[in-house]
Amino acid sequence: MAHGLAGLWDRYSKRRFTMRKAWLKGVLLMFIAVFILSACSSGVSSNPPAAQSSTQEKGDDAAASNNEDKETSGGEASAEDAEQASAFPEPVVDESLKGEITFWTWTKAPYDALLKDFNKFYPNIKVKITEIDFGGLHDKLQTTLAAGKGAPDVSQVEQGQFPRYLAGDVLEDLLQAPYNASVFKDDTTEYNWVRWMNMDNSKLLAFPWDVTPGVAYYRADIFEELGLESDPELLGEYMADPENWMTVVETLTANGKYAMEWRDGPVHWAGDAVGYFDTDLNWVRNTDELAKVLDVTKRQNQMKVAPHMGMFDAKGGKPLVTSGKQAMVMLGSWGARDIESNFPDQKGKWRATAPPLGISWGSGGSGFVIPKQGKNKDLAWKWVEFMHTDYAWQQFIKHSIQPGWNSINAKEYIKEHTNAYLGGQKDLEMYNKIAESIQPRKLTALDGKAWPIWLEHILKAIDKNIDAKTTLNNIEDDINRKLKPDIDKLKKELNMK
Repeated sequence: MAHGLAGLWDRYSKRRFTMRKAWLKGVLLMFIAVFILSACSSGVSSNPPAAQSSTQEKGDDAAASNNEDKETSGGEASAEDAEQASAFPEPVVDESLKGEITFWTWTKAPYDALLKDFNKFYPNIKVKITEIDFGGLHDKLQTTLAAGKGAPDVSQVEQGQFPRYLAGDVLEDLLQAPYNASVFKDDTTEYNWVRWMNMDNSKLLAFPWDVTPGVAYYRADIFEELGLESDPELLGEYMADPENWMTVVETLTANGKYAMEWRDGPVHWAGDAVGYFDTDLNWVRNTDELAKVLDVTKRQNQMKVAPHMGMFDAKGGKPLVTSGKQAMVMLGSWGARDIESNFPDQKGKWRATAPPLGISWGSGGSGFVIPKQGKNKDLAWKWVEFMHTDYAWQQFIKHSIQPGWNSINAKEYIKEHTNAYLGGQKDLEMYNKIAESIQPRKLTALDGKAWPIWLEHILKAIDKNIDAKTTLNNIEDDINRKLKPDIDKLKKELNMK
């Protein structure tokens, strides 16, 4: 393939092989089931299967908007769920734990509902939930941690902001007693675990919570109308191949449709999949794989693949979505919530699938930190632990928060959860499959400073058709030259050699 991406093509081929194995396994299981049924009808006795039941509920999605017509199903835990092992301890009533803790977050609604359940088990722990705007919370947390006073007992932190708190030994290492969080390590992916560790991966400084994979949302009705694959699973497999992805782009653009919001998208997805720096603060965005993805990005840009504006922009992107010109977008797994909030009349027309080119990246996510200056760390840990129970996750999924834990994702209320806006698609199960393929990357305090340098060179390469490998070499040279003082300073702050 002239424009094939060797590594991505390998992953695409493996996915097709896996899908064929799953199909053969399904056929075999169906044959066995038919055989057993035949035996039963011939007089062979068998015990009847346990009765199956399911429930449906409407998620209020308060985090997105006040629109109450957001229907999902699979919200209550089933008897089967109760039998499934969980990595997290089942809470028991404990009136001996007494005291007050403060918890900072930028989204209060999910926790307000959770607090009532928490106090059924810990009636004498008072949790003061304080909502602070996203930027203000992370700034105030950094200030209070540095000052040694004023920080909360527990705080939610976003992955991109987390590196601000790595220096100064200001956070509890959750691998140590009394937390002993290492027992939970095997219940999540390496990606979700490593991103909350210090630079040498020896300490866990935030407890993992949700995972927000990048997801492709598309208008299934438009894809079907244009003769493109519209089934979510089959479309994701199809678009993993670079040439197939270009076919999708060519078909949409030839019919006056856009395949994404931003013209430079693919190379940024691939960049986010690997990060900016490794654990030794060496630059990692200069590989043959990235060069191939940049070539695809340049190639598709020649077809006017995107309007280069956000779909929720009232003056620009929104009219494109309303008219049907914006047929596909790449968002985090919260995307369906926000699309529905802005375009409720398109209910049933959108679907979700794996992103193009076989690229899997984390598009956000949060963890919980316990500052060392806190006075009630044992109570704080009980609050953190409770946020990983079934009681909690049955609240969180109403707000489009994707679980980052295997034992939670194995529950029926996750696997059978459907989204009416996505035409009844099993959304959480789809997101989890995507999240499982995200590879570990390192988050650093220099990522924000590296981004504008990266972006400037990428846009220049696209607009002036500069060779991909030359571009990546130039970026690395620029990073090493412009950020060397910052790199040396950070190494000193983190006691790195």
